[in-house]
Amino acid sequence: MRPASARLLPLLLTLLLAALPARAERFEFVALGDMPYGSDARTLARFKALIEAVNARNPAFTIHVGDIKSGASACSDAHLSRLRDLLNRFSPALIYTPGDNEWTDCGNPLAGHYAPLERLAFLRRTFFSDPGRSLGAAPRAVESQAEVMGGAFSPYVENTRFMQSGVMVITAHVVGSGNNRKRFLSPATREYKARDRANIAWLEASFARAQAEGAKAIVLALQADMFKEEFDTPGQPEAFTLTSPYRDFGHALKRLAARFERPVLLIYGDSHSFTIHRPFRRTAPNLTALQVFGARDMHALRVMVDTEDPAVFAFAPLLNPEKP
Repeated sequence: MRPASARLLPLLLTLLLAALPARAERFEFVALGDMPYGSDARTLARFKALIEAVNARNPAFTIHVGDIKSGASACSDAHLSRLRDLLNRFSPALIYTPGDNEWTDCGNPLAGHYAPLERLAFLRRTFFSDPGRSLGAAPRAVESQAEVMGGAFSPYVENTRFMQSGVMVITAHVVGSGNNRKRFLSPATREYKARDRANIAWLEASFARAQAEGAKAIVLALQADMFKEEFDTPGQPEAFTLTSPYRDFGHALKRLAARFERPVLLIYGDSHSFTIHRPFRRTAPNLTALQVFGARDMHALRVMVDTEDPAVFAFAPLLNPEKP
């Protein structure tokens, strides 16, 4: 028989390990957007090569911030469905938030002269047929605003969120091309106002959920470059002008980020230029904005997450192995 000290050693080690503080799990995800622009063989081959490069890294998930086609390319059911199938090649999971090129710009004659709101309805049926699951080769479970909040927010299946190793990941349907705000009292502007209210409500609910669950950081993904115009004007530093279609949402984000205090990462596209900046460096210095590469470069970005690091997020390009 072993001595009592030898028999107690495994128990003591187990108790000691249980008493140690749990280390935060590090993980990596990939972000991209504004691609592919074109259905020619060369463009599709480059995009497929990028998908393979992303999958080879085995990220926790990949985020596509919308504009999966150019504004002048076809908005047909067949073309959009083919692009959805391409997104489903990402492994394991692909988180997608729509861009303006997929619906608001479909009234363009070159895009087929479709009704934008009808195209939005098609996107919701086709890309978000199961609101509780993402896209991708191995879809992950997500919470959808349509299911979580219901009522007036039932249409917004595309607004989703989930927790990944202590980080809340949120999508909001905010698009370029003026966010679909058109002339006064037009159907487009009514749609914009309702979606803007839904986005702000989703943002507020999701930040509150992150706070309640003790999230170490937040990632917010959307399509629009809210900062390229009507922002940070003289006399209004770090503020959106009264005429900006991003004013209410942008100010809500600034307020909520400042209150959250921990790191917030905003990922967006629209302007096709890899950029890292702090748009609210005085009022919400904990928010970092990351704009992804676009169709011309067709690269992606690695986002390394370590919640034990005060900065939480680190970035590195993931270059397309196929030359232009």
